[in-house]
Amino acid sequence: MPQLSLIIAIYNKPEVLRLVLAACARQSFEGFEVIAADDGSGPEIADVIAAARELRRFSITHVWHERAGWRKNKMLNSAIRAAGAEYLAFIDGDCLPGKDFLLDHWNQRETKRVLCGRRVEMSERWARSLTVQKVASGEFERMGVAELIDGLRGKAARLEDGIRIRSAWVRGFRPVDSMLGSNFSAHKADLAAVNGFDETYDGPGIGEDADIQHRLALVGVTGKSLRNLAIQFHVYHPATRPSERSLRRWEMVKQTTNPRCEHGLDGS
Repeated sequence: MPQLSLIIAIYNKPEVLRLVLAACARQSFEGFEVIAADDGSGPEIADVIAAARELRRFSITHVWHERAGWRKNKMLNSAIRAAGAEYLAFIDGDCLPGKDFLLDHWNQRETKRVLCGRRVEMSERWARSLTVQKVASGEFERMGVAELIDGLRGKAARLEDGIRIRSAWVRGFRPVDSMLGSNFSAHKADLAAVNGFDETYDGPGIGEDADIQHRLALVGVTGKSLRNLAIQFHVYHPATRPSERSLRRWEMVKQTTNPRCEHGLDGS
């Protein structure tokens, strides 16, 4: 049985998934499986996963449902049910984990804590320069002059979050306790206590992070900063905005004290 299940939320972009799986293959932590949580992608994604199974040392389970609009939260609940480990880390299918990403999530885990990581926002130029070879060699983690210039020009963002700092004392000067849906980890039992992800959200940006963190807090699960650990790089794409329905749902949830969503992990 794996010690940790890495859940990757996927929707199309097979060329990016190849990069993500190449980054997974160089993890310094070995006791993990991958759950590919696929929100209705086309057959190209299945082809990428099938090819990766032949090349990678970790197991990959592909969980898929038909596309019917944005149903990421429903798929994440399906992935939780499919996970073989009791500790779960979550990333998006356009985010490249650094070499020690899973090691940091595993080593920093605590009872009644959700670990909150951050990510570097790649520029469009930087993202277009990526290859499987650059990811497999670790070159993508080594930020140089071109990346610094992109940051200074506002084309890339949060480059400072790509520096891994071992010292807890130093990291303590820049803590975060809010979740990003693309970089967090939690105990499966804690997610089950709040009935997992709320499937009534119909768009990105709220339901897979702020909502579930709010409900986890109601059962005593608090955020722990992983800033400058669990390094992650987000492959550029144009920004998305939460739907009006999702925003209204979030405003309502913030007023409640019920930690369990009605439509969630239990399949109701």
